[in-house]
Amino acid sequence: MSFPLLTAAAALPAIGAIATAAVPAARRTAAKYLALLFSLGTLALAAVVFVRFEPGGDRYQLTESHAWIADFGVRYELGVDGIGVALLALTALLIPFVIVAGWHDADPLETTSSRWRPTQGFFALILMVEAMVILSFVATDVFLFYILFEAMLIPMYFLIGGFGDRAHAGSDENAAAQRSYAAVKFLLYNLVGGLIMLAAVIGLYVVAGSFSLSEIAEARANGTLEMATSTERWLFLGFFFAFAVKAPLWPLHTWLPNAMGEATAPVAVLITAIVDKVGTFAMLRFCLQLFPEASKWATPVIIVLALISIVYGALLAVGQRDIKRLIAYASISHFGFIILGIFAMTSQGQSGATLYMVNHGISTAALMLVAGFLITRRGSRLIADYGGVQKVAPVLAGTFLIGGLATLSLPGLAPFVSEFLVLVGTFSAYPAVGIIATSGIVLAALYVLVLYQRTMTGPVKASVQGMPDLKARELVVAVPLIALLVLLGVFPKPLTEVVDPAVRHTMSDVQKKDPQPEVEAAK
Repeated sequence: MSFPLLTAAAALPAIGAIATAAVPAARRTAAKYLALLFSLGTLALAAVVFVRFEPGGDRYQLTESHAWIADFGVRYELGVDGIGVALLALTALLIPFVIVAGWHDADPLETTSSRWRPTQGFFALILMVEAMVILSFVATDVFLFYILFEAMLIPMYFLIGGFGDRAHAGSDENAAAQRSYAAVKFLLYNLVGGLIMLAAVIGLYVVAGSFSLSEIAEARANGTLEMATSTERWLFLGFFFAFAVKAPLWPLHTWLPNAMGEATAPVAVLITAIVDKVGTFAMLRFCLQLFPEASKWATPVIIVLALISIVYGALLAVGQRDIKRLIAYASISHFGFIILGIFAMTSQGQSGATLYMVNHGISTAALMLVAGFLITRRGSRLIADYGGVQKVAPVLAGTFLIGGLATLSLPGLAPFVSEFLVLVGTFSAYPAVGIIATSGIVLAALYVLVLYQRTMTGPVKASVQGMPDLKARELVVAVPLIALLVLLGVFPKPLTEVVDPAVRHTMSDVQKKDPQPEVEAAK
């Protein structure tokens, strides 16, 4: 029996979470290093999975299958495809940066009881989220995926509500109330989506008699799975609604600005760069694979919603006064591009959407974490409280600028490749939609450059005159992320090689082919 690599990649951070939580209250630094050690171990295992994955091989590789709840046909089934392996690598890569960036975010205040262990709890929760997200990217049993999809809400709720941003305008009571509101809103939105999905999961089992993706796909290929058109559409809507909340897609997006605004910068990265990718990933793996006809039926409406997300998110980002909420609305616009690429139903669009998930994760992590370093120094999230930072902290300003330029998909940086592919794929199928979607690029340039101009340039404000530049720990976070943005911007081949075969399988599931270009016959 081969070594269960996928189980190990998910089990290691879960074990790390338990070990970190068990560290005595007085050993906060030891708990941090322990959490970092387990996250680096997980990264090493993820690298092995990435290297072992064969792009030209079977659709699902490194598979594992064991009986779990036999009476209900539920199995512990794992397998990774090209899309899953790319997102698994992204998750394992970002968590060490999240831990290092949040090194002091959960240090207890002077008024905190020494018997409480907030530092240990903070890092344990991060590792637990990592374990659940990794397992969700490799789960090929629908019920197992659903359990993970819902369970990851619990540690995220405590990370948002219990370890909120300390740079909050107003009293401690007001800050606590805002954090509680954001955490509850996050939980309720995602729970409602999950409950609707649960009804669809049960319905799928009634129709298909199995939760296994491979068994359902085989039954569909053999013609033994009969699913009425109306049934397939209702089941698709149940799955898609939950994924659209998680993604998030307009108009189900309103929880994200609150959650990212009130969370610490590392937790905000955890939300939008890692956890939210489960929603868009699941659209590819479950919606298109399980319900191909319903996916094509719903495509026109979903494309309209994605287009609204692109423009609406960008417009609201332009008008924001809060740095973190601006990045949150920018992410809503970016998720619109991802969903547009998925449902354009072209190979370029879906390859671009998958690359966008990875590249958006890296670029948002770079921008948000550097913004977190800036906010920690000044103690304010308001753009108006800054000015002239580049004169007193040039390295901080420079890394902030590169993160922002990546967010607006500047050529030469990683997100450009993915956004270009999404637009090419969309233009080939829906030219008018592609033209409107490009307005998101123009608006992105506006909100990013205006943000930089207002915070980093101009006269040095008195409140930032003594601001220190990035320290060694912060450079350890910022520099590798920026290097990755440049590397994947000029050499995306390692990702495209892995992703493209999986996209071809998905296109085959929905029985779609790329539109052929119209060539005018020579006279």
